[in-house]
Amino acid sequence: MSSFIDFQNEIYLGGLGGIVPELPMTAAGLERRAKEVLGPAEYAYVAGSASAERTAAANRAAFDKYRIIPRMLRGTTGPGARDLSVEVLGTRLAAPVLTAPIGVLELMHEGGEVIVAEVTKELGIGSVLSTAASSTIEEVGAVAGEWWYQLYWPNDPELARSFVQRAERAGAKAIVVTVDTPTLGWRPQDLELAHLPFLHGKGIANYLSDPVFRAKLPTPPEESEDAMRIAILTWVGLFGNHNLRAADLAHLREWTDLPIAVKGILHPDDARLVVDAGADAVVVSNHGGRQVDGSIAALDALPAVVASVGDRADVLFDSGVRSGSDVLIALALGAKAVLYGRPYAYGLGIAGRDGARHALRLLLADLDSALGLSGCANVADLNRGTIAAVR
Repeated sequence: MSSFIDFQNEIYLGGLGGIVPELPMTAAGLERRAKEVLGPAEYAYVAGSASAERTAAANRAAFDKYRIIPRMLRGTTGPGARDLSVEVLGTRLAAPVLTAPIGVLELMHEGGEVIVAEVTKELGIGSVLSTAASSTIEEVGAVAGEWWYQLYWPNDPELARSFVQRAERAGAKAIVVTVDTPTLGWRPQDLELAHLPFLHGKGIANYLSDPVFRAKLPTPPEESEDAMRIAILTWVGLFGNHNLRAADLAHLREWTDLPIAVKGILHPDDARLVVDAGADAVVVSNHGGRQVDGSIAALDALPAVVASVGDRADVLFDSGVRSGSDVLIALALGAKAVLYGRPYAYGLGIAGRDGARHALRLLLADLDSALGLSGCANVADLNRGTIAAVR
């Protein structure tokens, strides 16, 4: 049974000794603190969204279209009364939460991806490692618990296959193909600072450590600054794939036996298309508002995608989750689990391991509380009747 709500008791008991939390107790508070302590470029890379940032705002506003309808007298509020565990793509999780794949976590803290993998293992939830990581697949796999690998499919099938097979060997439990980023979106916060970390050699550890990628280089990148510049320019020519189609999932199935999720789906026809092509799951996502300004909010897209795939595939969700009630609403609309992004990165940037752990415990305790106070003993109790649409 769940014990995430114990975090609340720890805080109040600490208060008896005059101890108050050093870190903010909300996702919004973590963002404000991160803006105070991080450098402008580091903060902008995580916080920034596309163009006028309307999609990011729409993601948050979409949750205000629903209200939870709590049920009473169901015996779900006592200690140990709830079980938040789920199984998604064959992965058993203590709660329906995975950390979303955020690239270049060295901008937040050295060894960021390894830290997040260790923290999520401790908490019993999942983590998704970005291709654009600052730590290698193998470094993360050595310490992670239940983790998936997120593939930015490069413009080279042999390199794509190498990434996937490295992840499988390192212990990944699923492959998550992100399809909404054939190229980077128009991100003014980064543009104003002329800052793209990859061009500084950051966030390309999985490329630099890959034998297929290294075979393309005339000189090992670690030998000189000129060799590193050549490696970075080689990365530029390989990142992204404008020619990727749903049929290419068949190649992925040839490369691995792991479950496959496709991330970045908003249209129900696209969901059906990728499931027909062999995907085991879809992740309803608009990349946290970082790709297309004015896009449909991810939560608004969720019900139609769930209806389109039925029980043929798991449906997951990200983009805009900031509280336990947000998670509850997404699950009530049919998501099997959520991917949680920016707030854990802010926590990591503020206080390293302690900050990342704090940010995740906030969400999990809030979800535990919201679930029980809504009258649900486990996440399977959530359904469309748990919430009401409002105007």
